[in-house]
Amino acid sequence: MNRIAIVLLAAALVVVLALLAAAAAGTLARLDGATYPTALVRAATTFAAVLTLAAVVTGALAQFLP
Repeated sequence: MNRIAIVLLAAALVVVLALLAAAAAGTLARLDGATYPTALVRAATTFAAVLTLAAVVTGALAQFLP
C-alpha cells in the first residue's frame, strides 16, 4: 500500500475520532443543562483539543522514526 494512502487514512481516522469526541462532549454538556451555544463551544473545544493532541503525539513519534 502506498505511504500517502496510509497517511490519508490515518488523518481521516483522527478527524472521525475528533468528531465523535466532540459530539459526545456536546451531548454531555447539553444533558448537564448547558445552553445550545455553550454546548457547541464545549464540542468545538473538544474537537480542537483532540486534533492538537493527535498532532503532538504524531510529532513526538516522528522523532523516533528513521
